[in-house]
Amino acid sequence: MLRPDSMVAEIFATFARHGAAQYGEHVTQLEHALQCAQLATEHACADTLVIAALLHDIGRLLEPDGNADELGGLDARHEDVGAVALSRAYPPAVTEPIRLHVAAKRYLCAVDADYRATLSAASLLSLAVQGGEMDAEEVARFQAEPYFAAAVQLRRFDDWGKRVGCPVAPLESYRPLLTALLRRNDAA
Repeated sequence: MLRPDSMVAEIFATFARHGAAQYGEHVTQLEHALQCAQLATEHACADTLVIAALLHDIGRLLEPDGNADELGGLDARHEDVGAVALSRAYPPAVTEPIRLHVAAKRYLCAVDADYRATLSAASLLSLAVQGGEMDAEEVARFQAEPYFAAAVQLRRFDDWGKRVGCPVAPLESYRPLLTALLRRNDAA
């Protein structure tokens, strides 16, 4: 579990231990994280969303056995694992989009008839395990979430950040931002 007093060091250690793993995509966990953060940067997102994009799948790295569980039909709820671990040191503007990024996939499947066709095979497999598309009541509840829009944007980066051979900034380039946001833990 990530500790607040050493959060940034533990994030780097977690990527060092498990970042080379894949979970059904054609890129590693680290490549995916860096692509998502780069997309958030290129779209001029708030720093908190850049870091949420970088760390949105950290729950997969913290509990790597959950990836096998998912392939076996069990939802490991990596979004909750990551959000809870990070909430000890980061504000809701970072952790809530992470917590909601799976729900955002389910939401987009419900409200955008063309969205499902854009999902990778791994995302389609996990969609079934994660509950499929939302019903009307779930859509309304999701749209009422304070970080609804950020979660949907993060989901788009999650879908796009799976390009083989995409040049990205190194993980180290995010260290100052990871550290700066720790200091603003009480900010939204």
